[in-house]
Amino acid sequence: MDLSLYVITDRTIEAPRSNVEVAREAARGGASVIQLREKRASTKVFLEEALELRKLTRDEGVLLIINDRLDVALAVEADGVHLGEEDMPISYARRLAPSLLIGVSCDTEKKARELEALGADYLGVGTVFPTSTKKDAGEPIGLLRLRQIKEAVKIPVVAIGGITLDNVEEVLATGVDGVAVVSAVVGASSPFEAARAFRQKIDTFWSKKR
Repeated sequence: MDLSLYVITDRTIEAPRSNVEVAREAARGGASVIQLREKRASTKVFLEEALELRKLTRDEGVLLIINDRLDVALAVEADGVHLGEEDMPISYARRLAPSLLIGVSCDTEKKARELEALGADYLGVGTVFPTSTKKDAGEPIGLLRLRQIKEAVKIPVVAIGGITLDNVEEVLATGVDGVAVVSAVVGASSPFEAARAFRQKIDTFWSKKR
C-alpha cells in the first residue's frame, strides 16, 4: 500500500477541468493514491465519476479511495474508503467490507490508538497547517502532535492540511508514511507538474534517509 502522495479531488478549485482530467494528470505526475471527494454531487453523479476514476486508476496503477461513501466504494470496486467522524463507524464499515482498505481521519493520539484497535488500515492526520480547502478542519495540530500520533500507532499515517512543496520535507521528517494534498496539486495550473514536483521531493527525501 503506497500512500506516499495522496491526491484528493476538489471540483470547486479544479474548474473548468473535471475530476477525471485532474486525476489523470496527477497520477501520471506521480500520485500513488487518488481520493474522490464529492460533497455536493448526487449519488448518480458521484457513482459515474467513481466508475471513470476506477478505470483510470487501474490503467495508471494507483489506488482509488472513495471519500465518505462506503456504498459507492463497494459499487465501483474501489481499493478503499476514507471515513470522517460523521460517516459510518469503522466497525460497521469493516463488517460490510472486510476486504476494503479503510482510512479514518483523526487529530489526537488517543483517537489514533482507538481507531487502530477498531481495525483502521491507515489514518489521515491533520490538519497539520492552516488550510482553506476544508472549512471544518479545526485548529491546526502542528508538526509535534503529528509526530506524536505517528509514534503512537503501527498503522500508516498520512499527513493532511496545508502541505506544500515548501514544507513537505519537514512534514516527512516526522516519520509519516505519506502526504495528502488538495489545492497544491488539483488547484495548480498543471496538476501533472505539481504532482511530479512532490514526487521528486518525496523520493529524494526518502532516498537520503536510507
